[in-house]
Amino acid sequence: MNVDLPQLTPVECCRPLDDDMTGEDAEATAQVFKALSDPARVRIVNLLVRNPEAVCVCDLTPVLGLAQPTVSHHLKKLVQAGLLQREQRGVWAYYSLDRDGLERAAGIFDLEGAAV
Repeated sequence: MNVDLPQLTPVECCRPLDDDMTGEDAEATAQVFKALSDPARVRIVNLLVRNPEAVCVCDLTPVLGLAQPTVSHHLKKLVQAGLLQREQRGVWAYYSLDRDGLERAAGIFDLEGAAV
């Protein structure tokens, strides 16, 4: 007995994906998410968003309720992720937002032109 099988067409789920993110882009993006994975770091970014002037680490410690070395550690991680800028003034370090870094981070969630 000879049975005719239906012709199969390519399945929609097998179409190629549009991927414009390089490995380096993915690593940089992961660093941003890692830097923001700690609640103290999220608070630091929020505090700096609300202050137009650079803020000294000594001003952040009482607000956060953390020791100065701990706050400095968090600030270092945020600087390394490209979210903050650090300026040395004498013995004190002052921190401000890195606007370009924040724009890059916001671009991760830019859905304009995305197929949603």
